[in-house]
Amino acid sequence: MAGVSTFPGCGCSCYRTSFTIRGRELRPSVRALRLSATSKVSRPFEEDMFPLSRFSLSNSRKASHKLVHSGIHMALVDERLVRSKDVSNLPQILAYELVQGALVKWSSNVENLKPDIPTAVLLHGILGGRKNWGSFARRLAQEFPMWQFLLVDLRCHGDSTSIMKRGPNTVASAALDVLKLVGQLRVTPRILVGHSFGGKVALSMVEQAAKPLARPVKVWVLDATPGKVRPGGDGEDHPGELIAFLSTLPKQVASKRDVVSALIKEGFSKDVAQWVVTNLRPTDSSSSSFSWVFDLKGIAEMYKSYEETNLWKFVEDVPRGVHINFLKAERSLHRWALGDLQRIHAAEEQAADEGGGVQMHVLEDAGHWVHADNPDGLFRILSPSFQ
Repeated sequence: MAGVSTFPGCGCSCYRTSFTIRGRELRPSVRALRLSATSKVSRPFEEDMFPLSRFSLSNSRKASHKLVHSGIHMALVDERLVRSKDVSNLPQILAYELVQGALVKWSSNVENLKPDIPTAVLLHGILGGRKNWGSFARRLAQEFPMWQFLLVDLRCHGDSTSIMKRGPNTVASAALDVLKLVGQLRVTPRILVGHSFGGKVALSMVEQAAKPLARPVKVWVLDATPGKVRPGGDGEDHPGELIAFLSTLPKQVASKRDVVSALIKEGFSKDVAQWVVTNLRPTDSSSSSFSWVFDLKGIAEMYKSYEETNLWKFVEDVPRGVHINFLKAERSLHRWALGDLQRIHAAEEQAADEGGGVQMHVLEDAGHWVHADNPDGLFRILSPSFQ
């Protein structure tokens, strides 16, 4: 498998890149990469013969000059390439991970990425992170080896929490962050997939600045509507209530188990409680306490924006070359109103007449957590987009 491992004892953030194929290790030339990287592809494809290049790249100020080749990056509102005079001053944008299929030309750093490599961006929901998509992205990369998949931690989430952001914490700001990132990486996404909050972020990306995106571009909005956000029913998640409860907890906690117990006692499901504590990390190597990796105040602002952001006008007048796919989870009953479904079906007919595309899908045997509840069904529905 493709791997990235540290040089022992070098005292710096240097990494060795290698491939292991059928027990034989192949090493490209050694070079220092100042990147935050993971060592190898995790299960279920750990023992597969397919070499997936997998990088976890957290943009550090020291490393940011590596992200652009010879000072060139893609303009966000213009398809021209522009030259940056001082690439060492490139801003930190978002923490991300790139999962590449076996037939994507392997590269030891991102400065050699080409805009024409088929690229999909996968976006998580509120209180989530890029790791939510990890296993699913690796499965896609194995099935579609000519594609690469960009997973990001949205602002205020995961490793992006430490990257300071200006402006309001809104759906639009989160979308602009991702547009800036794909511009800096010089990739041209053909597919955007967003779950819940991430679905609205994907829609906002296309609405704000379509030019760094391919034409046609496909957008998948997973279990989210373009307009009003409705809370889940019994047994479903309630993000607003969850954020409010988490804000009452200390920033450092002694035990993940205690947090799970407190959440269950408050009425949240065990699955939600166990998922939330994946956002806890050891405070430091010498401490037994845990700290939250997200900015809860910023997330509360983002969720409020998610509730208030209305993108129906964009969906009902979708531009030519944009194909929007809404996916409703079968058991997600309270999240969708009859009026939402009727408006989407009406938009389907209008878009077909005007050269755009809007389509509705239903994922059977799944609640809101579509990629966890029925990953096989979701894979079958999404797969034609990559063929």
